[in-house]
Amino acid sequence: MRPSPDALMLFAAGFGTRMGALTAYRPKPLVEVAGRPLIAHALDLVTGADIGRVVANVHYRAAQMTAYLAGRGIAISDESGDILETGGGLRLALPQLGPGPVFTLNTDAAWTGPNVLERLRASWSPDRMGALLALVPTERAIGYRGAGDFALDPQGRITRGAAYVYTGAQILDPAGIETIPERVFSLNRLWDRMIAEGRAHGLVHEGGWCDVGRPESIPLAEAMLRAADV
Repeated sequence: MRPSPDALMLFAAGFGTRMGALTAYRPKPLVEVAGRPLIAHALDLVTGADIGRVVANVHYRAAQMTAYLAGRGIAISDESGDILETGGGLRLALPQLGPGPVFTLNTDAAWTGPNVLERLRASWSPDRMGALLALVPTERAIGYRGAGDFALDPQGRITRGAAYVYTGAQILDPAGIETIPERVFSLNRLWDRMIAEGRAHGLVHEGGWCDVGRPESIPLAEAMLRAADV
């Protein structure tokens, strides 16, 4: 087992239905923000954190995603038959990721500030944690329309709440994922177990974060990125 996380699951299989016409003929990770595909912004984080093994799942417009990732040293977990959601997708990819805790990263956000993956690695404590989720305060979650996801206690453990939004970046120990009977399921199933055990923690991202799930979020993300470059 790895002494510290050095494998990452890149979630790139979703339909992107909230993007409307922008995803009619291309997968959401290839929608452009600031002249580059969304997934390129995610890969900047991966490269900056020097992660040894990366696996991306594909489903919608899988051939386009596979072609974009070709030659980048990224393994493909093929979900072209049935999309498996985040939990089922991670479980399918585990033989390629290897044993032990892994990073997972969504591909529908823009980031500024310190590399969130590096900060997660530096804060990971396997004796206390089963999951470490990167969060932003709900009031700083650009482009986000929900009510919030989690609260944080003084020890940094998460519970369900509204004060913070999950950014789509985390370190997760997938031990026990094999006991979930459903083939298609969300990582919320593992989080809820870990919350009950007091092993789910949160890390507040110190920079900017924009949820790029809708067309109107694209100019918001581009403005955030421009401001960070000033």
